[in-house]
Amino acid sequence: MSGPDITGELADQIAKDGPISVAAYMKAIAESYYSSGHVFGKDGDFVTAPEVSQIFGELIGLWCVTAWQALGQPRHINIVECGPGRGTLMADAMRAIGEVIPAFLNTASIHLVEQSPALRSQQRTLLRAYDVEWHDDLSTLPYGQLIIIGNEFLDALPVHQYERTAAGWCERLVSYSSCEFSFTTAPFPANVIDDTFDDAPVGSIIEHSGAVEDTVKEMAQLCIDRHGVALMIDYGHTQSDIGETLQAMKDHSYHPVLKDPGTADITAHVDFALVAQTARSEGASVLGPIEQGVWLRRIGASVREAQLCADKTPETVVTIKESVGRLIDAEGMGTLFKVIALAPREIGSLAGFEVER
Repeated sequence: MSGPDITGELADQIAKDGPISVAAYMKAIAESYYSSGHVFGKDGDFVTAPEVSQIFGELIGLWCVTAWQALGQPRHINIVECGPGRGTLMADAMRAIGEVIPAFLNTASIHLVEQSPALRSQQRTLLRAYDVEWHDDLSTLPYGQLIIIGNEFLDALPVHQYERTAAGWCERLVSYSSCEFSFTTAPFPANVIDDTFDDAPVGSIIEHSGAVEDTVKEMAQLCIDRHGVALMIDYGHTQSDIGETLQAMKDHSYHPVLKDPGTADITAHVDFALVAQTARSEGASVLGPIEQGVWLRRIGASVREAQLCADKTPETVVTIKESVGRLIDAEGMGTLFKVIALAPREIGSLAGFEVER
C-alpha cells in the first residue's frame, strides 16, 4: 500500500482515533514505501554505501572473516544482514570472501532480515549463487554463533518526537484535515524525558526511538547468548541532544516528511549514545562508535582502492577514487556516518576498532 492508499488509511485512522504519534506515522510510511522495492540506486530515491562502491561490501565481508576468527573460528557461523536493500552489500561481501578465503564460505550460512516481498525478490536474484534464508525479524534465526550486519538499518526504525512547551515535554503528533497532514502536540506532558534538557527553549524538539532500543537489546542478547557480534553502520550523532532529524528523501533530494506519504524514504538520525547505553545495559561490550571514514581506512580501504585502480584507464581511476572518497571523506559520508559493534565481554577488540596509542 502506497501513495493515496496509505494516505487514506492514515486519514481514516486519525479521523477515528485522533492524531497519531510521529513513530506510528513513520512506521506506516516506511512499510508502505519499502513494499514497492524500487527505492535504491540512481534510479531510486537514495544511494547507500554498497551502491556507491563495491569496496564497502568487500571490506565488510573481510571484516566478517576477522570477526569469525575473534570468535574462535567456529565450524559454522550465521551471517545475518538486517535491511539488506537489493542484496548488494552481501553479494560483494561473499564475492570478496570467496576470492580471499574460500574455505570460510563452507562455514557460513546467509540469513537476511527483510519484510518486503519486492526487495526479497531482488535479493534472491542477486544472491542466486548462495543458499539464503529470509526472516521477518531476528526472532526466527536458527540457533548458533552469528555475525549481524546492519547498514542504514537503525535509521529507518520509527522515532517518537517530543516538543518543549510551557507545560513541559509534550509528544508531537500527526493530524489530518483539509486533505493535509500537519504536526500538533499532545495536551499534557509525556513525562518520559529526563531533566537533562529542562533548560531547552520552548519549541525545541527531542527524538527518542523505543524501536531502536528494542532492536539493540535483542541484538545485544543474541551476541551474548550465542557468542556472536553485531556491526551497525548508520548516520547519526554520538551524544544525545535536542534537535529534529526526521527527514524524507525522494529523487535524491529532501522531501517534506508530511507530503505524499509512502512515496519517499523517511528516516531519522541514529542516537549512538542510546545504542551504546542500551547494549551495555544488556551486558554486551560496545566498540565505537567511530566515524565511517576512519573505520574504513583502518580495515583497508586505501589498499583495496589501489588494487582496483591498477592497470585501469585514467577515467576509471577517477571514478574509483571519487566513489571511495564519498565513503571516507568528511564532505561525503565519512564523518556523519558512524560504525559501532556489539560483542560478548570476553571479545577484547575487533578489526577497525583498535585503540590508537
